[in-house]
Amino acid sequence: MKMSLKIPIRYKFLLTLLLVTTFAVSVITFTMANLFHSDKGGYIHDLTSVNAVRTAEEARALMNGYRERLRVFGRMMLERRLPQQVKAQTLEGLFVEFPELVSVTLYADEKEEATLYDAKAIADAGLSADDLARLRAAQSLPFASLREQGVYAANVSLSERLPVFLLAIAYQDSAAEHPVVLASLVRSDALLNMARRASAFETFLLDGDNRLLAHADAKRVADRATVDWIPNLDQAREQRSFGTTFEYTHANKEWVGGIAPLNFAGVVAAVQIPSSAAFLTARELLNTLFGVALGLLLLAAAVGLISAYRISRPLEKLSQATRVVAQGQFDINVQVNSSDEIGTLAQSFNDMAVGLKERDEKLRQANLALVQSEKMSAFGQLSAGIAHEVKNPLTGILGYAQLTKRKFNTDDPLYKNLEVIEKETKRCRSIIDNLMRFARAEHAEKRPTNVVQTIRDAVAIVDHQLGIKQVAIELDLPPQLPQVNANANQLQQVVMNLMINAQQALEGKPGRVRVAARLENPGWLTIEVSDDGPGIPPEIQSRIFEPFFSTKGVGEGTGLGLSVSYGIIKDHSGDITVRSVPGQGATFLITIPAIDIEKSQAKNA
Repeated sequence: MKMSLKIPIRYKFLLTLLLVTTFAVSVITFTMANLFHSDKGGYIHDLTSVNAVRTAEEARALMNGYRERLRVFGRMMLERRLPQQVKAQTLEGLFVEFPELVSVTLYADEKEEATLYDAKAIADAGLSADDLARLRAAQSLPFASLREQGVYAANVSLSERLPVFLLAIAYQDSAAEHPVVLASLVRSDALLNMARRASAFETFLLDGDNRLLAHADAKRVADRATVDWIPNLDQAREQRSFGTTFEYTHANKEWVGGIAPLNFAGVVAAVQIPSSAAFLTARELLNTLFGVALGLLLLAAAVGLISAYRISRPLEKLSQATRVVAQGQFDINVQVNSSDEIGTLAQSFNDMAVGLKERDEKLRQANLALVQSEKMSAFGQLSAGIAHEVKNPLTGILGYAQLTKRKFNTDDPLYKNLEVIEKETKRCRSIIDNLMRFARAEHAEKRPTNVVQTIRDAVAIVDHQLGIKQVAIELDLPPQLPQVNANANQLQQVVMNLMINAQQALEGKPGRVRVAARLENPGWLTIEVSDDGPGIPPEIQSRIFEPFFSTKGVGEGTGLGLSVSYGIIKDHSGDITVRSVPGQGATFLITIPAIDIEKSQAKNA
């Protein structure tokens, strides 16, 4: 036996979604990684240049700030209008306000005129005023260069605890008779912090002599280390424009370096990064992309599972419902709360189930009607044969009984017996005559008949009988109704039979019988006979037109009245049905095709 693996559609949908997502993410990841890897050199160069320029701009802003602070000191030191004590207090306050400035020296005609310093800052660094004096003596300012450029900066750190650089500016002031120079020892803390912020890049500042002005390693700044491994430093310093990048070898490693001039006292900002960092960056990118891809796959799996469930669950309901419908149970409704194609399919299925239920009911009713019709037809044929065979002997029996009865006196017991024989024989012949009518063995002549007059004639005959039983007759007969092609006597017999049955259904109690006629549909006339009796139980409504079926007691009826009426109406190409609710009476509906009088008259003419 061949076995096949059954995979639910939700898993197929989920697997397809995951495969598509995995393929798309993989293509995007590897494409981006390859592009990044192929462009790693340009990327690192650009990034190095950007960091060098950004460092230069930040350092230039700091240097300009220090220069402005130094000018403030110069204006105050050259101010002659203030009392000496007020000037001293003001200068002392400036050291508090500008803690970056450790000392300020005023030079006139290249000679030291005055020196101010922050004694507390020097003491905290373990230095003294003599150390500052020796530093000033050892450091000769380039006065000629200052007159040309206006500013000078150099690393003159005394210790690791107090990293400082010398900042000197040419100062023009109306209070001074000759141009003066202001020189200050400025703390390098802000520059050092700036150099430490870059994690991937090694960042530093170089003064005009290529000594480290700022670096992440404060010891190298304190040692006034020089940088001699970066090529083209002097050319980059002279460009005074954007940053420059280049590759070089230092300490047996390949580096990518970038230089950007500050355009301030020959100071330049330099950054460098190992070339291998490009691969590290690519690896980090791949790890990030892998994490993003994994997250996308998990998200796709969750979304796919939910979507697949929302799609497959209604389909499973529909599948189960189809199995129920296949078993002939049409009373089912699939609930799907969606407005998409699945919801439309479910609604179509529900409509189909309702339609099948209605058609099944109609088919069942049609089948019952067909069975009933076939039964009545078969019985009619059988009845015709029986009636023909039985009617002739009954005629003989009746004749002999009547002839024999004449030979006896009326008080003779045999005479009474012969009367009983005569009566019962006539009754049997009446039954045979009804059977013949039911079997259509006798076809009465049909002609255009006034239905209203026929009903009134039938009512006139049974009115007295129903009146004695306290049964009132109500008529609802329009004055104008089309005629029908019928035998008036047979149609009258049917109406009388239905009215008498209605009176008998009341079981001797007062009641009401209503007879109405109307044009129900174009070309069809309806006769309605209803009563307010106990009604007909549902379980016997399908059998009341069967021959010899009766709910009356023995000897009270033959069970042929309704079956004969059924045969008469069928012979008139009509139909007779019953509608009854137990406790609310019964209604018999007769429908007969109407005829057009004008057409009939034209045809006869």
